[in-house]
Amino acid sequence: MTLDEIQAKLEAGVEGSTVTMEGDGCNCSTLVVSEVFEGMGLLARQKMVLAAVRADIDSGELHALSIKARTPAEIAS
Repeated sequence: MTLDEIQAKLEAGVEGSTVTMEGDGCNCSTLVVSEVFEGMGLLARQKMVLAAVRADIDSGELHALSIKARTPAEIAS
């Protein structure tokens, strides 16, 4: 699985998101920025991001994903 494929799945799975990826295809980290995270706790944000790639994690195609999920306001400050 490529970073571009993971990025596309995350952008499709998290409404209005901007996704930045680092790492290789099976062990990577992501920064997901979206207004939809406003008012959500960190665990709820992570669950939302993971839901977009759950099938890939379950199949073993994606081994590890480190997630930072932020609102645009949090990035700006």
